[in-house]
Amino acid sequence: MTAATHDEHHAGPPSSFLDRWLFTTNHKDIGTLYLLFALLMFFVGGAMAMVIRAELFQPGMQLVDPYFFNQMTTMHALVMIFGAVMPAFVGLANWMIPIQIGAPDMALPRMNNWSFWILPFAFAIMLATFLMPGGALAGGWTMYPPLMLQHGMAFPFAIFAIHLLGISSIMGAINVVATILNMRAPGMTLMKMPLFVWTWLITAYLIIAVMPVLAGAITMLLTDQYFGTSFFSAAGGGDPVMYQHIFWFFGHPEVYIMILPAFGIVSAIIPTFARKPLFGYSSMVYAVASIAFLSFIVWAHHMFTVGMPLAGELFFMYATMLIAVPTGVKVFNWIATMWRGAMTFETPMLFAIGFVILFTIGGLSGIMLAIAPADYQYHDTYFVVAHFHYVLVTGAVFSLFAAAYYWLPKWTGHMYDERLGKWHFWLSVITVNVLFFPQHFLGLAGMPRRIPDYAVQFTEFNMISSIGGFAFGLSQLIFVWVVIKCIRGGEKATDQVWEGARGLEWTLSSPPPYHSFTTPPKIESSAGLEGSPR
Repeated sequence: MTAATHDEHHAGPPSSFLDRWLFTTNHKDIGTLYLLFALLMFFVGGAMAMVIRAELFQPGMQLVDPYFFNQMTTMHALVMIFGAVMPAFVGLANWMIPIQIGAPDMALPRMNNWSFWILPFAFAIMLATFLMPGGALAGGWTMYPPLMLQHGMAFPFAIFAIHLLGISSIMGAINVVATILNMRAPGMTLMKMPLFVWTWLITAYLIIAVMPVLAGAITMLLTDQYFGTSFFSAAGGGDPVMYQHIFWFFGHPEVYIMILPAFGIVSAIIPTFARKPLFGYSSMVYAVASIAFLSFIVWAHHMFTVGMPLAGELFFMYATMLIAVPTGVKVFNWIATMWRGAMTFETPMLFAIGFVILFTIGGLSGIMLAIAPADYQYHDTYFVVAHFHYVLVTGAVFSLFAAAYYWLPKWTGHMYDERLGKWHFWLSVITVNVLFFPQHFLGLAGMPRRIPDYAVQFTEFNMISSIGGFAFGLSQLIFVWVVIKCIRGGEKATDQVWEGARGLEWTLSSPPPYHSFTTPPKIESSAGLEGSPR
């Protein structure tokens, strides 16, 4: 049954456009809302990045004042993380998890609707801080005190917006866990689930575990400012470094919340276009679980320069390096899947291969940053900016593009324009490297991050980086046009969307669930729930 006929099958009386999108509890509609909202926020956050790159095109102050520049760096990060990447992955989860596990919908459909509709209001509040006295946050997305406590009226509004975003994320995660654990088709054991479902199950647990930690940290900031507490104020016996420990206990797992679903996407796409089963399915599951576990015990590698005891630095250094092992397993397995496969290079596969290569560059610079004595040199330079953008742009964002091209025919019933898709890929992959690769050299030469002006010796690399930035931003308009064209019509998608890959999304991205279509499944429990036919 295609997505369209499934919806017709479940449709009630015809409703108005507004009713359909405001009150929908259909997981496909909510998934679509998440994805469109994320795309909008991607361009809002991208516009902020363009302001940053325009100012840094040459030394001296040209376009904006330093305070507004700092607001741009803070809000760019918050919008991209909480507005673009996370909602896009939640949109994919909403669309694909019920379909992949054979469930009729998400477990908690009304909560699903609510968790989406919190987002536009939260971002309206966050972006409204630009219009308030003192302006939006300018202390960086990490919101370190005492910098954070100098923002006047905008500060509590921003904190409230972040609380709302956290509530939305937690509700979405609870829904994912409830759906996966309770609504799988008969015969689909955990180790028969597609890897995308596995990565989201683990991601959802990470969200539930760490979002309340962020809520606690920013609530303490709020009480320091308005209720006379001194959690992070040295004058009252508090410690600003304690904030960093609490924040990064959230912040490091958060990084993996933004990359684990990407691993699931790539693990679905590569087997399809290599026409081979995924190499080492169970090792991939264990690798994802290991990465998630280790993400909780490495947080202070963001803080090597705060004066930790040597034993602490050594522990966090070695624990961080340990994450390279399961990550390396995953990269090896993707390469082994492609090895001697009958590969074709449609747009989703191009983005998936681009992901594997460029994400690995981000991983290798991460190992460099994990070396505590070396990190004293890299810390707070553009090398760190280059590292996490290779992980988040060529990692998370490229995987989202791959997923969009891969599943657009399923979502819309139409094929996207393959020629435009390839243009989008090649322009993106070239310009993203022109944008971020020179920043490694800037960082190694000592250019600090989050500054609106710099010494003249950094000019050339900043010019190259800015040109790459504008070109990358413009090339994303091709993607918007591809999506619009695909939604409006075009060549009809058949049951066999990817030529020569009939059913491969199911049978090769994971061991297929057992189904006997001639005899009813065996009843395994007295209640008749475990193996009863639907």
